[in-house]
Amino acid sequence: PPQAQVRAKAYSLRTTQRARLKFRYFSFGNDEMIHFVLLISRQGKSRLTKWYSTFTNKEKTRYVRDVSTQVLSRPQHLCNVLEWKDYKIVYKRYASLYFCMAVDPTDNELITLEIIHQYVELLDRYFGSVCELDLIFSFHKAYFILDEYLMAGEQCESSKRSVAQLCLNQDQMEEGGKDGRVSKI
Repeated sequence: PPQAQVRAKAYSLRTTQRARLKFRYFSFGNDEMIHFVLLISRQGKSRLTKWYSTFTNKEKTRYVRDVSTQVLSRPQHLCNVLEWKDYKIVYKRYASLYFCMAVDPTDNELITLEIIHQYVELLDRYFGSVCELDLIFSFHKAYFILDEYLMAGEQCESSKRSVAQLCLNQDQMEEGGKDGRVSKI
């Protein structure tokens, strides 16, 4: 009888572990996500920062400084992925800006590069041909586009047309507010 109880407990434990693994890998509530997004100029100035995980202000400034130093010092012929602390930094350079995202080490780098590319395409669609000055003078629009595209560190809208339409709707509401008209939502 004692051996049967030990076997039953071991079987129960293995079954529970399998169920947890299945839930972890096949559920939508997995732990993989984007932890932060940084847009850095070639001079090392941060143009946009968005944090999806909780960090202290001291950690945020240190992370921005460390990531910008790591990314800017890398030769161009190296790959766009680097391992840093407990994260994987995936970055891509467009013109004079580096678009960086910190993801979990188990995340797919190619999907993250595609997310970066789609965000740049969204910015291009809104601003025409996006440049650093657009992000400096219209940073609130860049944040709005990012918020419509990513939510809680995960891609929430994959349609560029839908995000562009939401931006257009917001612009129309802002114009309506400036004219003194109140728009109905």
